[in-house]
Amino acid sequence: MGFNLHADNSNDPPEVRNWRVHFIALVVSMGALAMGYDTSVIGGTMALDPFRRDFGLARASELETDTLEGNIVSTFQAGCFFGSLLTFPLAERFGRKMAIIIAISVFCVGGSLMKTSASGHLAVIYAGRVIAGFGIGSVSLQVPVYIAETSPPSIRGRLVGIFEICSQGGGMCGFWINYIVNRTISSARMAQWQVPLGLQLLPGGLLLLGILWCPETPRWYAKQDRWEEAERSLTWIRKLPSNHPRIQAEIQEIREQILVGTPAAEIKYDLWYYVHRIWRKGTRNRIGIGLLLMAFQNLTGVNIITYYSPRIFETLGITGTDTKLFATGFYGIAKTLGMIIFSVWLVEKVGRRSGLIGGAFIGSLPMWYIGGYVFRADPAGAAARGDTTRSAAGYIVMGITWVVCSEIFPIDIRMLCVAITTADQWLWSFIISRTTPYMITSLGYGTYFFFASLMVAMGFWAWWFIPETKGKSLEEMEALFKTPSVVDHEWAANEKDQTKVTTSHIEMI
Repeated sequence: MGFNLHADNSNDPPEVRNWRVHFIALVVSMGALAMGYDTSVIGGTMALDPFRRDFGLARASELETDTLEGNIVSTFQAGCFFGSLLTFPLAERFGRKMAIIIAISVFCVGGSLMKTSASGHLAVIYAGRVIAGFGIGSVSLQVPVYIAETSPPSIRGRLVGIFEICSQGGGMCGFWINYIVNRTISSARMAQWQVPLGLQLLPGGLLLLGILWCPETPRWYAKQDRWEEAERSLTWIRKLPSNHPRIQAEIQEIREQILVGTPAAEIKYDLWYYVHRIWRKGTRNRIGIGLLLMAFQNLTGVNIITYYSPRIFETLGITGTDTKLFATGFYGIAKTLGMIIFSVWLVEKVGRRSGLIGGAFIGSLPMWYIGGYVFRADPAGAAARGDTTRSAAGYIVMGITWVVCSEIFPIDIRMLCVAITTADQWLWSFIISRTTPYMITSLGYGTYFFFASLMVAMGFWAWWFIPETKGKSLEEMEALFKTPSVVDHEWAANEKDQTKVTTSHIEMI
């Protein structure tokens, strides 16, 4: 047997690993490209002289600069938090595809506000970043679920990995765009910071066009009891005839989970049904894993260089706007290449669990090194030795968290659970982006030691608590997480008279 790029423990025929499913993942991941670009471009933009002049950063004190930078960056994360938490009903009511269209349209409105904001009007920048963040938060919720629900088990990690590759690729583009405009557009012109902020609309436009070609997910059709459309969507994506055994088996798996997991009509919109489902054995452990994964993703410290790369490199002795942006660009290349190598060649071989453990321990090493370097030596000349670019190893951890959180939840509450975990990611992203400027100013080298320690802690946690999900179908996650095979729930349909509605006792096959 030769080396291949898919999980060996699945029963997928080779036809399902076709160009169509890869292209679908690439199209919808244009939203991740916009997410990565917007997340990274702001750090370099704030380092541009005309931006600092127009928005008062150049004449502000150190404390005022920390506050302004924290506000500008974190308003985007705040918007992302609410966008990811509040928009999951759109995907349940109108479908995954329509929810993505709505989300990216909102993002484009926010991006347009940022681009056209007048000189010195921080309120417009804040409003644009909040609105753009709301759209991106929704995109970060909808797209991984969309990809997971259309992917065959043998390459689901790779396809969801395209989402993170595009996110890192967007970040790399943001870094280099800032460098290019700093070299080519006069610092006397507002266009120097308006161009990088305006270019974020490009991936948003590509997604709006491309999503029209993509189908709705078969699992959403199944939830709506539209089985003919579910089968047509599945056969188109898999490029197999409807009577193929793999199509019939997958439809049957979906049908069984729908029968077990879908609530009766009387309780479908009962809040207590969803509260009980989240706390049910076999689901609450998945919620806990998702919440901790998203928290650790930010507490590893890899995002602080994305948000504040010029500021980070300044602490390492890299001076001059041009030089800091140049160093940031090479950092972007390193982390993007690392994500491509892992997502394309290793995620289905190494697996989610081993990738998390290895990424955590290996990714902590550069943080220890940078902290020790700042502690012991005069940082002048660090750029020439390339000391800072190696911290991109920790981004492996980020990619895996999106894969795991998009695939482990049951179908009836999948969007709700992913909304909770995605909002958790943006909450911690907000906290880190808001506090990092003060940490760098107050703690110095201790900032890097702090994040390195948390990364090591994540590795040990993943060792004990994360099961391996590679090659498993979405429906097989129920058994993997030891969900009870019998549904036996009682719900109060009317709190006043405590009338009970009991669902059928359905045993999973």
